[in-house]
Amino acid sequence: MSCKQSISPANSPTKSSLSASQELVQNGVNAVFRDYSVAGMEKHFDENYIQHNPGIPTGRAPLVGFLPALKEAGTTTKNHRIFQDGDYVVTHNTYDNAEAFGAKEVVTFDVFRVENGKLAEHWDGIQPIVATTASGRSQFDGPTEIKDLDRTAANKDLVENLISDVLMGNNPGKITEYISTEIYHQHNPQIADGLEGVSAAFEYLASQNDMFAYTKVHKVLGQGNFVLTMSEGIWHDKSHAFYDLFRIEDGKIVEHWDVIQEIPAEMAHNNGMF
Repeated sequence: MSCKQSISPANSPTKSSLSASQELVQNGVNAVFRDYSVAGMEKHFDENYIQHNPGIPTGRAPLVGFLPALKEAGTTTKNHRIFQDGDYVVTHNTYDNAEAFGAKEVVTFDVFRVENGKLAEHWDGIQPIVATTASGRSQFDGPTEIKDLDRTAANKDLVENLISDVLMGNNPGKITEYISTEIYHQHNPQIADGLEGVSAAFEYLASQNDMFAYTKVHKVLGQGNFVLTMSEGIWHDKSHAFYDLFRIEDGKIVEHWDVIQEIPAEMAHNNGMF
């Protein structure tokens, strides 16, 4: 039997639809990007908060130190999707007045680990928002409803096998076993809809001798019909972080969002991006 969890696309999904950990994440994010509140951060963030954003030192105190600059810039965020896998909460967000993160408007995947009722660890991938995309879809629009909770494990396996066979090149001919041949909505700004769009993108990269390779999958997080992978690899001869969100229907991937971010050689901490 299919189970459903309704998630609103608005900035604050209804609390009745969220778990305690998801509410904690939203309250913590609001403390930083809506209230700019030191007290709110002390309430929701662990003092030894582990940071993987490459530009922010680890710990709660350095993040608190950014609050005045965020408030002055008027940096705000909007949540588009949220789901949970055990102690991990995945959010798909956009940020405005976000020059501190690389552009005025950015799209992100933020992953939080919850421990003892506090936000204990954070990973993210950040990319500027592109106004015009190959598919006509934005980098964050589309369905938000979490359903098929009973198929979470199978959907995570499906996506992990796609990464291994297709994106790591172990058996690329199996792509139609994973991605629907009938409908595949694409949100990567440079790739058109459908398997044709994916094929054209790979052909273009090959023609440019531009190596694009996934080398390691660090996390596969999912709830029902949504699965996020956090991977690293090579693009333009540089190390990159790849965040890929997939929506699955009836055993096939029918939609894809992603964020691609270069991994800098030097970071503000020793935790790495993963």
